[in-house]
Amino acid sequence: MRLIPVAYLTSYLLSLLGNSIAGIALPLIVLQVTGSVLGAGAVAAATAIPAVLAGLAMGVVIDRINRRTSSVVTDLVSAASVAALPLVDMLTGLSLGWFVLFGIVGSLGDVPGMTARDALLPAIVRHGGIPAERLMGLREALGAVALLLGPAAAGTLMVLFDGSTVLWITAATSLSAALITLLIPHRVGTIEPADGAAPAENGWRQLRAGWRVLFRSPFLVATTALSLASVVVLAALQGLILPVWFTLAGQPGMLGFVLTALAAGMLAGGGIYAVAGGRGGRRPWFLTGLLGSTLGFGVIAALPSVWTVLAGAFVLGLSSGLFGSLLGVLMIERVPERMRGRIMGTQNAMMTAAPPVGIVTAALLTEYAGVHVAALAVTGVWLVALVVGLCAPSLRSLGPETERVGSDGTAVVDGA
Repeated sequence: MRLIPVAYLTSYLLSLLGNSIAGIALPLIVLQVTGSVLGAGAVAAATAIPAVLAGLAMGVVIDRINRRTSSVVTDLVSAASVAALPLVDMLTGLSLGWFVLFGIVGSLGDVPGMTARDALLPAIVRHGGIPAERLMGLREALGAVALLLGPAAAGTLMVLFDGSTVLWITAATSLSAALITLLIPHRVGTIEPADGAAPAENGWRQLRAGWRVLFRSPFLVATTALSLASVVVLAALQGLILPVWFTLAGQPGMLGFVLTALAAGMLAGGGIYAVAGGRGGRRPWFLTGLLGSTLGFGVIAALPSVWTVLAGAFVLGLSSGLFGSLLGVLMIERVPERMRGRIMGTQNAMMTAAPPVGIVTAALLTEYAGVHVAALAVTGVWLVALVVGLCAPSLRSLGPETERVGSDGTAVVDGA
């Protein structure tokens, strides 16, 4: 494999790993420093809205500057926001306000960082000499590796080192991601303007043009709806329903194995697609991922037994690995090149906002109807998505196609 895809995938893994470690270690460090559970919750709440807004607004910037540069800058922002905490600790001592401040700064790099890497994908395929199916399969598999290693690494680091040392290591992970991205030639991230396309007058108009393309494209609306439904249901199950159910069953420690089974399935699904995704038609891959996800969600929602739930999590992860890889390939082909930052920034912002919606909904249902009813009710959201996936005309033909942008901002599909 050539340097360009290797550098991209390595930096992607390190960036995800840094975020995964920070997601576990930071709340623990906040608790150690402040002694307040509410303080840890306040940091998470304070960073949520800025992360969503940054995902929306920074898409315009990503569509204006070199996309390799965007990836590097966002990783540097993440690294700096984490490294600032031990520096402040040495100088004045940490308080809740410092955690909130640098949490907000870090959130300005998280969603834009995902968007910058997503926007760079077509260029990696063009310049890296790698098929899109292999690239996306490997990316899904590496995402699963980060999901497996991140919590374990965070727990190990918190046992072996003090909080400041853990923060330095986390910052170094994001810094390493930025430095490895620099191995990708600058020309790879260059944005080539569309022929005859007049630039928008300002950022707001550019952002609205991206929204018009997103919400007027039947394909993008359908795939975004499927992704949102998956995130909402998985967050509800993993973030509230399963913890409650395992606690009632007297086996709270088994919750970690669900995450392990899910990640193992994603690793297998991504690996399978990387090897075989280019063979055969895309519709069978799509249906396998869609129906397999339905089976996985259904098994988990039934809450039959601990080991059956673990099997359902593996099936869900396997299907998600296949479905996510295929969806990534379709996004490479069908999202207009010069609007990738705005469109994918909006999608990533929506995916960031979705988990709290699922968890709050699950909490209300569990409180007033019980955990079993809550599990079945939230899974009903996925059944609606299943109908969309099976019946949407825009998802019946998944062959290679490109989209161009009309004068009114509408995405026009050119069939292949």
